[in-house]
Amino acid sequence: MSVPIGIGMLIQTLYFLVDLYFVGRLGEAALAGVAAAGNLLFLVMGLTQVLNVGTATLIAQAVGRKQQQHANLLFNQSTLISLLLGLAVLLGGYGFGSRYMQTLSTDAATVSAGRDYLLWMLPNMGLQFVAVVMGAALRGTGVVKPTMLVQMLSVLVNIVLAPVLIAGWGTGHPMGVAGAGLASSLAALTSVVLLAVYFHRLEHYVGFDPGQWRPQWPVWRKIFGVGLPAGAEFMLMFIYMAVIFFVIKGFGADAQAGFGLGYRVMQAVFLPAMAVAFSIPAIAGQNFGAGLGDRVRSTFYYGVAITAVLMALLGILCYNEAPLLATVFSQDPGVLAIAAGFLTIVCWNFVPSAIVFVCSGLFQGLGNTWPALLSTASRLLTFAIPALWLSRQADFYIEQIWLLSVVTVILQCCFSLWLLQREMNKRLDFVEIQQS
Repeated sequence: MSVPIGIGMLIQTLYFLVDLYFVGRLGEAALAGVAAAGNLLFLVMGLTQVLNVGTATLIAQAVGRKQQQHANLLFNQSTLISLLLGLAVLLGGYGFGSRYMQTLSTDAATVSAGRDYLLWMLPNMGLQFVAVVMGAALRGTGVVKPTMLVQMLSVLVNIVLAPVLIAGWGTGHPMGVAGAGLASSLAALTSVVLLAVYFHRLEHYVGFDPGQWRPQWPVWRKIFGVGLPAGAEFMLMFIYMAVIFFVIKGFGADAQAGFGLGYRVMQAVFLPAMAVAFSIPAIAGQNFGAGLGDRVRSTFYYGVAITAVLMALLGILCYNEAPLLATVFSQDPGVLAIAAGFLTIVCWNFVPSAIVFVCSGLFQGLGNTWPALLSTASRLLTFAIPALWLSRQADFYIEQIWLLSVVTVILQCCFSLWLLQREMNKRLDFVEIQQS
């Protein structure tokens, strides 16, 4: 399952990398503005992850128990929630987006660029909810290729539109950062339409049934009960990123642009580990639903082994070739220095981060995502408080933030492993006793 999921995630990341490539040509203020505004995607990802994890986990467990009607109910209730959350994000983004940008930057050009980008990017954020629910339902039933193919087509739309709308290729009317947001929104619309057509014509295990769109609060409680902690993980990542943008804003637009660039490159490098981690909930969830505790444990061991090797190799690549990776997206010396310095230091947390991803996947498969949230919250606390303190010191330099990030990820990794061992001992032993 990891290969098509990984391809789909790579395609999803290409949304950001394509925008980053063309926006990087617009200057440091544009790059910093898009990076800061793009941080809101972590908040949206947090909300979509609630539905993603809740829908995929509960449907996977229903599939394991051979309860097709219940799986279909879960899908339709998740669809209803996705429509409501998508509308709420649009209203909130258009109402408070400008104020958000003014909080993260003191540079007027950066604030203006971020505001323009956000104005056209918000439809993309709203459409993500419905797309995520459809993809999660398919993944919960063990089907991942249609989502991958749809994402491939949508990213092709984005790649074609980005130079046309951002740089004005063929039209002579460049929109700048606004064009980057509009290209992504049109690509997201393409994705939603294609997935909806697939569900209408080809998907038979679960499907749209407006008769099941009346709110059923017990089902909502189950979806949010499983998905909310996992979604809160991404919401805490939004806070984590906002803290970094806040504490480094005194270093200027170069620093914010360099960090944003380095972080996007790191996200792309993380794709193999995240692909494995995203395949784990469905596999572990189906085996957990079937009472096969040994196979759940094996899923964890193989997941850790695969991701650790992959991320160790990619960490070596990042350590040795950080400047080369960054120069693809920007030629500004100040931006490149920050981005390369960031990647050279944070590559040391690649392996522990991958293990944290695997642990989170197991928590999702077991149907209890609260320990994963506790793990992420511990990392935020151990990072945010020292980071804010360091930023007030006279001898504060930006590399201290990157070093602090490495230390806190290692601590989080140890904490996650301890929490997962305790959870597996409790839940899997109980399931195996029931099964016998």
